[in-house]
Amino acid sequence: MTGTARTQVGIVGAGPAGLLLSHLLHLAGIESIVVESRMREDVEGTIRAGVLEQGTVDMLTETGVGERLHREAFFHRGVYLRFNGETHHIDMQELTGGKRVTVYAQHEVIKDLVKARLAAGGDVRFGVSDVKLEAMDSQRPAISFAEGGAARRVECDFIAGCDGSHSMSRHSIPAGVLTRHERIYPFGWFGILVEAPPSSDELIYAAHDRGFALVSTRSPTLQRMYLQCDPNDSVAHWSDDRIWAELRKRLEAKDGWLPKEGPITQKVIVGMRSVVVEPMRHGRLFLAGDAAHVVPPTGAKGLNLAAADVRVLARALDAFYRKRDEARLARYSDDCLRRIWKGQRFSWWMTTMMHRAESDTSFDRKRQLAELDYVTTSRAAMTSLAENYVGLPFDD
Repeated sequence: MTGTARTQVGIVGAGPAGLLLSHLLHLAGIESIVVESRMREDVEGTIRAGVLEQGTVDMLTETGVGERLHREAFFHRGVYLRFNGETHHIDMQELTGGKRVTVYAQHEVIKDLVKARLAAGGDVRFGVSDVKLEAMDSQRPAISFAEGGAARRVECDFIAGCDGSHSMSRHSIPAGVLTRHERIYPFGWFGILVEAPPSSDELIYAAHDRGFALVSTRSPTLQRMYLQCDPNDSVAHWSDDRIWAELRKRLEAKDGWLPKEGPITQKVIVGMRSVVVEPMRHGRLFLAGDAAHVVPPTGAKGLNLAAADVRVLARALDAFYRKRDEARLARYSDDCLRRIWKGQRFSWWMTTMMHRAESDTSFDRKRQLAELDYVTTSRAAMTSLAENYVGLPFDD
């Protein structure tokens, strides 16, 4: 491609939202181009957690990119909640009529989608620079960028901004158009990758007086663990010995359970916030995924909300091209936000139930423990947690 080219849908960002949208559009016979500032190896090598809702797994399977997922993912009946040294199992599969928790890292989803798009001859441009959006409120929006030292320009019918939480697409929208809703949490997560066998057959969410901890699995030999920390702390302050001592304390159980330890291969501190911008559309630019909303990781909703967004957008674009029906495009933002706010509510609830804040009083701690006791003894409360965690039904 040299000079000015043309396509139906221009997609900014080759994360899970952008790649999945391009894949869904391809299956519907709709042309697209994906532009990404990072190189392919950087996109595929960014290690992030991945707990997939049943609906996300079903969508990947039904669209032909679930083969490796079903071979390599960990499928769990539910999760463990641990507090006061006691462990309580939430059997989500039984509570939701067969839906499961699937642990499959986000970068593995990206690898599967990249492979599928390139195998189908998809136009995915990695390593571009100076990406800009033009004429978003016209009938002929465009994406301009530099590639290999040459200027490129692609005219589109529509543009999808799927370029993450620091979204250039979102910042291209004029001031005053978007409303931003935000909550910054006074704690973060210290995450580690550990070369060790699994410590548990399912995820463990632990609430402790010293703060939250989480045990997850990445592979038979690589585990991911987290502990609550000051978001302004430094990785340099945490030796391996200090990390393991803190994890043992926060994960302590009356039955003597201890995490499997091993060499720590990665350390990272992640801040926690909840963000929603609305509307998720300006002219012919549509925002999806982290470009429009960010959730704390406690509720495992980030990738899943992104997948739900592009499912709605792909169906809306399909209706436009097949029937010239713009109704779904017109209500794209409202349809997505209905699910997003439910995901935000659940993520906020899980976060505040499991974490300690410095401002918490003894009342807050007792209330928190009462909430955990209720959630683990009431079938109605367990069902509510389970159906939100495995994913609410899609609105079709």
